[in-house]
Amino acid sequence: MGQRTYGLMAVDWEQRVDFDRLRRERLSRVKRMLKQSELGALLCFDMNNIRYITATHIGTWAMDKLVRFTLLPQDDEPILWDFGSAARHHQLYCPWLGERSRAGISTLRGAYPERARDVAKKIRIELEARNLHKEPLGVDVVELTVLFALQAEGLKVVDGQQLMQQVRRIKTPDEITLLVTACMMADAAYEELYRQMRPGMRENECVGLVSKVLYDLGSEHVEGVNAISGERCNPHPHVYTDRVLRPGDPAYFDILHSYNGYRTCYYRTIAVGSASPAMVDAYKRCRDYLDAAISLIRPGVTTADVVKVWPKAEEFGFANEEAAFALQYGHGVGLSIWEKPIFSRLSSFDYPEVIEESMVFALETFWPATDGWSAARIEEQLVVTKDGCEVITRFPAEELLVAGTRYYTATGPLPATRETQSQLNREGSPLEVVVASSKFEGSTTRG
Repeated sequence: MGQRTYGLMAVDWEQRVDFDRLRRERLSRVKRMLKQSELGALLCFDMNNIRYITATHIGTWAMDKLVRFTLLPQDDEPILWDFGSAARHHQLYCPWLGERSRAGISTLRGAYPERARDVAKKIRIELEARNLHKEPLGVDVVELTVLFALQAEGLKVVDGQQLMQQVRRIKTPDEITLLVTACMMADAAYEELYRQMRPGMRENECVGLVSKVLYDLGSEHVEGVNAISGERCNPHPHVYTDRVLRPGDPAYFDILHSYNGYRTCYYRTIAVGSASPAMVDAYKRCRDYLDAAISLIRPGVTTADVVKVWPKAEEFGFANEEAAFALQYGHGVGLSIWEKPIFSRLSSFDYPEVIEESMVFALETFWPATDGWSAARIEEQLVVTKDGCEVITRFPAEELLVAGTRYYTATGPLPATRETQSQLNREGSPLEVVVASSKFEGSTTRG
């Protein structure tokens, strides 16, 4: 086991996360790959890319606003335009930016379209000052009004997101430690969820419980908690409700949260009180497909090699791979989920990616039960090592867990594997038992 788990505090007597090194190595990696590209500069509006380049953060409320932006010119340092007073805060508390932290806002997803020309003018002035205004400008994500304004300033806008995806696909040692820490927090959330699950609990209560554990431990953002139970398990709806857990329900969960920006994507399936034989079989099949994929992971293997071991969409009830997308799946995890590399039968055969050391990604599988309504879902996050991989999600998942009350009958404990309908768990034909019982009672009465 190569990945260490630390506490959440900084101390002087252990080398834990070195944030100065984290900032330095991330920026160095972007600069190096920008230098190798055809781009003259990189303009980012995606908050995860901005954080990677500038090591700044103003809260998850801004994640979808496209209000902040940073420019990284070739052979220079990043300039950040941020939301009002946040720019002054960075000047005071982010010495690595200093006066390169400036006030400036974009269009707030179209609510303030007049800002587009100001954004474009700011960028053009900086590029002209460095004689880069005639070079391609890579942009990660952009609103159309801003795109048109940049073009009106004479700038050649090209795709910059692919560069950032390539930059972020390999993790630094400190990034890996933060990802391990985020998984540790999700481990704890699953432990508490397992202890509390019982009939009468609602899916949304499960979401609230998990979120509280994570925030109490120091989570920066709970992006989402999938809580899917009972007949909602098949097909996967990808959203929780207020459905009430019932005895014998299958339930699967996905915990997506971040610690210092670094994410988890981490499924577990747990049965409530008991599990049907069909559900147990589905879980085993789901686990087998996942373990087959994990066994292949090492540097030099391709994503196409991995997805070969997964079933075709038609084998588990879907018309094609697009209809079954993300059920047998893999994706990079870092400052966001669904980074590179991507593992999917939809695309990996045509666009294979080579697995490299220090990648961190999640592999997830799904299998429907033969009863037509229940299903299993499991996901593990792992770090690619020099000769294999290490799974960093540790809540037990090698076999299906059963949560809730252990029921006892007059003759002993009720089996954990049983049908949800009680009459189906009794031996012999009920009608024959009743007839035999009636004959016995009749004979004793006549006597």
